Amino acid sequence: MSDTTETTPGWLTSDELEDARARMPILYVEAVPVRVDDSGEVTSIGLLLGMGRDGAVSRSLVSGRVLHHERVRDALLRHLEKDLGPVALPRVPASLQPFTVAEYFPTHGITPFHDPRQHAVSLAYIVPVAGDCRPRQDALDLVWLSPQEASSEGVQNEMPGGHGLLLKQALAHAGCHF
Repeated sequence: MSDTTETTPGWLTSDELEDARARMPILYVEAVPVRVDDSGEVTSIGLLLGMGRDGAVSRSLVSGRVLHHERVRDALLRHLEKDLGPVALPRVPASLQPFTVAEYFPTHGITPFHDPRQHAVSLAYIVPVAGDCRPRQDALDLVWLSPQEASSEGVQNEMPGGHGLLLKQALAHAGCHF
């Protein structure tokens, strides 16, 4: 019997996912939600506030797996809606070329990105959102920070697994200067 409550094809049971994570890299998408002004410059970055695996408060980006037989664009939209709510009004880029590809390893030190559960490959995007964002149910809050605040050492230290570096890469890609 399945441990999952989802009935959408492509979902794995908890045991199947654990087995897959032990055998092969898993494909993810990550999104840095941003607000932009009329000239397209990033004015603020949305970070999810939640509880880390260790019980500490942490900040994270929108992130999730790409399902079997799911387009990357559809996975990105599904996770943005799940994490930011149905009226966030994300504007997925016309080109699905990510600003970077992050490789997460269960072993520290291979790359700056770490996930103790698995080897994962993540396509990372900057996604402007124009609507009303309501954080997902398991997030404590969604906080909008200026690019300067988001790049601060304090915020970076609250982002586990290398997400702080990924955020800095996104800000640099978007042309934010400090």
